[in-house]
Amino acid sequence: MSAATIPTTMRAAVLHTVGEPLVVQEVAISQPGAHEVLVQVKASGICHSDLHVCEHDTGHYPAPLVPGHEIAGVIVALGDAVAGLAVGDHIVACEVAHCGHCIDCISGRPFMCPNVHETERAEGATPRVSIGNTEVTAFAHIGGFAEYALMHENSVVVIPDEMPFDRAAILGCGVITGAGAAINAASIRVGDTVAVIGCGGVGLSVIQGAILAGARRVIAIDVHDNKLELARKMGATDVINSAEVDPVGRVRELTGGLGVLYSFEVAGLKRTALQALEMIRPSGTAFLIGIQAPDTVLEINPLVDLLFSKRNLRTVYMGNSNFKHDIPLLAEMYLQGRLNLDDMVSDRIALDDVQKGLENLRSGSAARTVITTF
Repeated sequence: MSAATIPTTMRAAVLHTVGEPLVVQEVAISQPGAHEVLVQVKASGICHSDLHVCEHDTGHYPAPLVPGHEIAGVIVALGDAVAGLAVGDHIVACEVAHCGHCIDCISGRPFMCPNVHETERAEGATPRVSIGNTEVTAFAHIGGFAEYALMHENSVVVIPDEMPFDRAAILGCGVITGAGAAINAASIRVGDTVAVIGCGGVGLSVIQGAILAGARRVIAIDVHDNKLELARKMGATDVINSAEVDPVGRVRELTGGLGVLYSFEVAGLKRTALQALEMIRPSGTAFLIGIQAPDTVLEINPLVDLLFSKRNLRTVYMGNSNFKHDIPLLAEMYLQGRLNLDDMVSDRIALDDVQKGLENLRSGSAARTVITTF
C-alpha cells in the first residue's frame, strides 16, 4: 500500500461514556510514525477486558476510547525505522506494550516492562486516532474494534500465513493468558492436579495449557453446562457445575480429600477467588487471573489462610508470557493439531454487531466471539 493509498479515516466502535453502548463511526487515523506499523484488522476477539473497560472507569483509558486488543491482521504500511517486519506480514497484536531494551524485556519478562510510555507518541504530537480535534484512546495501545490499528512495532508478532485470522486473534490475549498461566506461571509438571474456575476463552486455555504440560487431573468448574461440555472437549478430566454442588467440597472428593496442587480463578468474582484458595492442598497455589471489579476486597487471614495452611496466593498478568516467543509457539501447536482453537471461537460477527458480542460475553453464553467483518 503506497503512501497515497494509506487510509486517513476508518470505521471504529467508540466508547464515549462508560456504561453506554459503543458507537460505530468514522474516525481519523494518522500515518505511521518512524517505529509504527499500520495493520488492517482481519479479526478482533471480544474479551472480558474489553467488557470491563466499557463498564468500569479504571482511570487509565479516558474516553473517547476504541476497545479491542485481541487482533490478527495484515501489515499494510510501516514507519521508516521499523526493522524485521514487512508489508504483507500476517500478525497478532501483543496486548502488553513494551520497550524491548529494559532488564525485564531482555530477560523475557516484557509483561513487566516499566517503559510503556516509550511506545506512545510524544505529548503534543498528532494523535494516532482522533475525532475532530479530540484524541481517541486505543485500549491496550491497540484499539482493535476498528478497520485498522496503528501500533508501535513492538506490539506485533508475525505468524504463519496459513494460520486462520479468527483463530489467530484469540492467541493475543485469551489463549496466551490462560495457557501461559499454566505453563509459565505455575510451571505445571507431569502428574500435577489442577482446577480451573470459569470456562470461557481464558479458562479453556488454562485447561489446554495444563494438559500440554502433563497434568494428570484437570477439573473444570462453571455454572454453564455448555461450557463444561466444551471443557471436556479441551481435555478436562472432570467437570463440576458449581450452581448445583459445592465446588470446593467436590474438588476435595475428587482428590482424595487433599485438594488440587494448582487452582486458577478466571471468573473474576470475589466468591470464586476465595474458593480457588480453599480448594488447594497444603503447598498448593491459587492463581487469580479473572479481572475483579475495582472495589473488590478479599478478606484473607494471612496466618490461618496462608502460613499455617501452607497455601499460596498469586496473581497472573498476561500469562507471564514472552510474546515474541510464546505466540508463534502456540500458533505452531495449533497448526500441528495439538491446540484446539477451532471450538473456542463460538461466534463470528460484524463490527456493527459489537454490542451484541459484548452482551454474549456478559451473559456467559459464548466462549469467544470474534469480529470478522468490518
